[in-house]
Amino acid sequence: MRRVVITGAGSVNALASDVPGTWAAMTAGQSGIGALAFRDVERLAIRIGAQVKGWDETARFSRGEIALYDRFTQFAVVAAAEALAMAGGEAGQGAGVIIGSAAGGISTWEDSYRAVFAEGRNRVPPLVVPRLMGNAAASHVAMRHGLTGPAFAVSSACASSNHALGLAFRMVRDGQAPAMLAGGAEAMLCFGGVKAWESLRVMSPDGCRPFDARRNGMVMGEGAAVFVLEDAARAAARGAVALAEVAGFGMTADAGDIVVPSATGAAAAMRAALAEAQMDPAEVGYVNAHGTGTQVNDRTEVAAIRAAFGAAAEGLMVSSTKAMHGHAIGATGAIELLAAILALKDGIVPPTVGLDQPDPGCDLDHVPNEARRAPVGAALSNAFAFGGLNAVLALRAV
Repeated sequence: MRRVVITGAGSVNALASDVPGTWAAMTAGQSGIGALAFRDVERLAIRIGAQVKGWDETARFSRGEIALYDRFTQFAVVAAAEALAMAGGEAGQGAGVIIGSAAGGISTWEDSYRAVFAEGRNRVPPLVVPRLMGNAAASHVAMRHGLTGPAFAVSSACASSNHALGLAFRMVRDGQAPAMLAGGAEAMLCFGGVKAWESLRVMSPDGCRPFDARRNGMVMGEGAAVFVLEDAARAAARGAVALAEVAGFGMTADAGDIVVPSATGAAAAMRAALAEAQMDPAEVGYVNAHGTGTQVNDRTEVAAIRAAFGAAAEGLMVSSTKAMHGHAIGATGAIELLAAILALKDGIVPPTVGLDQPDPGCDLDHVPNEARRAPVGAALSNAFAFGGLNAVLALRAV
């Protein structure tokens, strides 16, 4: 089986519209969470989020492209272009793409419903269906870059992009494609998207504080992150610089509650990722936690990490970066993979910002408030989703 490395990364998120800016913000412990700005925001109870600010679609795309690209597709297209440029250009013959998204073109749905039901219009634009479909981002990335290999979308709520990345890893490892672009894209920060999440009563009105005793919910974000995964020998032959090695992937289902997480299922996914990577728990220095900032999720994840790592949990650094870039739902695992790569590549472990009063039930080393310089040889990146769907990536430094 082939070794698989990441040779390119691209991102658009509330911290920055590129990877260097995102890494700099993570290193500085900056937060992109602030007041939301969109139509009808005053009708919401929750008015904060990690929104991509200053996004000018007219400066990036033609009128014809804008007619086809929902906001989530725009984010994915820009992130994919950055990833390919970092990797050295074209992905090559037979390369493919997998993009995860929980909601797809939700802004297009909202605009169309508003036009028909609220404004009384009898028709919507002719390209509404290809604009809102969940595979739109993957399809447009494929078309823009001539990716004729496997191309599809994955939708598994908050685990979507980790599932996309894990499947892409296995396709390259098993020889189904020489390279894959993979990641996630999400743009749920619109009136309907936030209103739906409000009803679940898991949203914080004043901030995201993972692992803190005062935490009172998650804060939504938006954006995209896309990576180039390729055969390590192929990358070396063409002189590409590897950012990290994807060594293993684990995915499980709790088969329990639709919204309440299971420490058993999450721990099983971590163990599966470690096993596939042939990685001893003591080898891992950093875990990028799912860490949503809700009471039950954070405590459940800590229990799962302890179950998966045993005594080795005491030596782990475990941070959640969602207090910086928000919970970007289907894109969040991909954005968080940037944090894991930062730790592996530069020895900088991003902090859990806003962690001032640690919860006694969250008793690992959660790297509070300031990034930490420490050598990290291996890392896990966790994603746990509604529906009891767990997806964990295991990575090594190169």
